[in-house]
Amino acid sequence: MARKRLRADEAGFGLIELLIAMVILNVGLLAIVASFQAGIVSLSRASRVTTAAVLADQQMEVYRAITYGSIRLASSSIPGTAPYTTDPAYNATQITTPACSGTPLPDECNASRVITGADNKSYRMDVFIVTTAPAGGRSMKQVTIVVRDANNLSRVYVRQASSFDQSTG
Repeated sequence: MARKRLRADEAGFGLIELLIAMVILNVGLLAIVASFQAGIVSLSRASRVTTAAVLADQQMEVYRAITYGSIRLASSSIPGTAPYTTDPAYNATQITTPACSGTPLPDECNASRVITGADNKSYRMDVFIVTTAPAGGRSMKQVTIVVRDANNLSRVYVRQASSFDQSTG
């Protein structure tokens, strides 16, 4: 008789154990799914930053391949609005020339443009060229390239700067 009561008291206990085990399993699975999602977001961002860095490097190579006197922007290509004018690299006395012409403008003359990367996503490339003069030295041109998300201009992926001396041609 005591055995029958013991078994009667355990009725439904296996169902409760199964329910607890399923809840613990679900929590573990959701944690794994969340970590995969975070990994996908991180990989996507890394891909965008890498593509933006390649685009900035390609543009900087354009300036490295031309003479010192050719490093300038077309004044007509400089935007008068943010985020271009609010960027720390912006200076109202940028090196410009009216001599750049053509449709479209040559890459070395264009201050701001939207381009498509190898990943088929749009990026906005802003170029700033200013004169700098180190103490006691001759003037140099500083080229700063900023690559942003074309759909969210407040998101900067890459900022790259290089100085060019008159000895470059």
